[in-house]
Amino acid sequence: MAAAAAAVLAACQGQTLDTSPPASVRPLNGSLTASDPAQLQTDDGQWVMPAKNYSSTRFSGLNQITTANVSRLGVAWTFSTGMVAGHEAAPLVVGSTMFVVTPFPNIVYAFDLSRPGAPLKWQYDPKPLGASKGVACCDTVNRGAVYADGAIFFNTLDGRTIALDAATGQPRWITPLADINKGESMTMAPLVVKGKVLVGNSGGEFGVRGWLTALDAGSGSIAWRAYSTGPDKDVLIGPSFTPHYDGDRGKDLGMTTWPGEAWRTGGGTVWGWISYDPELNLLYYGTANPGPWNPDQRPGDNKWTAGIFARVPETGEARWFYQTSPHDLFDHDGVNEVVLANLAVDGQQRKVAMRADRNGLFYVLDRATGEVLSAAPFGYVNSNRGVDMKTGRLIEVKEKAPRLGVVVRDICPAAPGMKDWQPMSFSPQTGLVYIPHQNLCEDLETMTTSYIAGTPFVGASVVYKAGPGGNRGVVTAWNPVSAQPAWTIKEHFPVWSGTLVTAGDVLFYGTMDGWFKAVNAKSGEELWRFKCGSGIIGQPVSYRGPDGRQYVAVLAGVGGWAGAIVSADLDPRDATAGNGWGGALADLKDATTRGGMLYVFAIGGGQ
Repeated sequence: MAAAAAAVLAACQGQTLDTSPPASVRPLNGSLTASDPAQLQTDDGQWVMPAKNYSSTRFSGLNQITTANVSRLGVAWTFSTGMVAGHEAAPLVVGSTMFVVTPFPNIVYAFDLSRPGAPLKWQYDPKPLGASKGVACCDTVNRGAVYADGAIFFNTLDGRTIALDAATGQPRWITPLADINKGESMTMAPLVVKGKVLVGNSGGEFGVRGWLTALDAGSGSIAWRAYSTGPDKDVLIGPSFTPHYDGDRGKDLGMTTWPGEAWRTGGGTVWGWISYDPELNLLYYGTANPGPWNPDQRPGDNKWTAGIFARVPETGEARWFYQTSPHDLFDHDGVNEVVLANLAVDGQQRKVAMRADRNGLFYVLDRATGEVLSAAPFGYVNSNRGVDMKTGRLIEVKEKAPRLGVVVRDICPAAPGMKDWQPMSFSPQTGLVYIPHQNLCEDLETMTTSYIAGTPFVGASVVYKAGPGGNRGVVTAWNPVSAQPAWTIKEHFPVWSGTLVTAGDVLFYGTMDGWFKAVNAKSGEELWRFKCGSGIIGQPVSYRGPDGRQYVAVLAGVGGWAGAIVSADLDPRDATAGNGWGGALADLKDATTRGGMLYVFAIGGGQ
């Protein structure tokens, strides 16, 4: 149906568009008609979804770039976006075309990889409402797009999901979903599963009610919506909902674990990542923090925030939920990526879901049931003592709990958590997970706040500081079977970029002061570095170009929550600037400047 629609549109525009089935999943002739994401994700020549594949491994099977030759990487080509907000997106590569989505105003660029210098094929400006910048809590970022059925799907900050014809850049449909008057925005990268485009909202700091929505990929019509708070009928909880732990069972817990009507403004937004297991036919995604931050205003477990849902893609029906931080005390959103793998745990092969959580614990769950198999700290943690393996419940440290009108000092990890949105990667070759994260603690004071639609609803003041050792960033190679680190790299600033690992056993990541680095995935030994024009908070990807060479691409452009002190030009003398980052990153302005640039590297550079 989608291919037929594309052919009709192309005919109307006097163009010739190949709508025949692709000879392979990688049509290097430039045709953009390959359709099945389940097939496309297996082709290491392309990068068609944000995390490379449904398992969210961010592992490339390409091996031309190795630990032996990565030192000869050079710049192949570049592109300036001309924008100064934080650049968090992953580029996509489909056939011989690369697609990039910028931060606000969310312009989509398509580059022709088959020609020298990758000239522009087309660009699309969605012209989002400027007022949406007023409800972006943490810079006006966008985390990328997804490709399926000959279309590029992406979200705009003002709350629209848009489908563009990948060959022409013409819109197929535009569906408005979020209401900026309520404080809603949209920053996440969509995912397409079984013909449905999955998108969620942002705005937990404005008292919005979180949701995940499925749109029909062909028409943009809403197929289903699952809220993160409220009665079971709104959360799409029915008879097949079978969570592993008793604390997640009961009728309408999305209402009864909140005081009064607080669930209506209780957050639980869905601005992170989605994974999918085709065998179990389950989606996995996290729900963000409850609102407001001040926990005294919302006694109870505050279901279904700060946890992981498993749902059926056809209907949205929930199968299980696990809450990593019941009654979250510290803005420990549960939106971090869920990486799927099959591992031998205690001598038994298990289908697992792995997550490095903001609360500082690395979780390994049985992804069929939600049972916790292990939960171990991957950095310094003093605000919890791990998980009660019988109940699955986080064990809190009372001395570090917020108290109204009192400054509680040296809480570790801080509100951005041991790891925020920046995605980790997993190599099936080394068996290691590569976690980019921070080493931060905080001083926290809470106060009573009132809800007014479209205005901040937080009730807390925070100041972040470096954790033990003084370094503010870390890359940790984590063994998920032994629940221990294999090696670590200390970084001066928080590591706010994603990681990419390849079959050449090379790990790539960026730093906030602009270094793009390659290290040995087995040992952590640094092998290569390149100084970009701005700090890096983007997600590196790898692909095979039409010339057969392996390339690595990344967006530089400091910003986001951590880098807003630079992108928004805040005064670093104010320790609370950027919602607490002024205390931790006052020196970032001396280390880098703002401005977005796409860098593409290959062995020997442009040659």
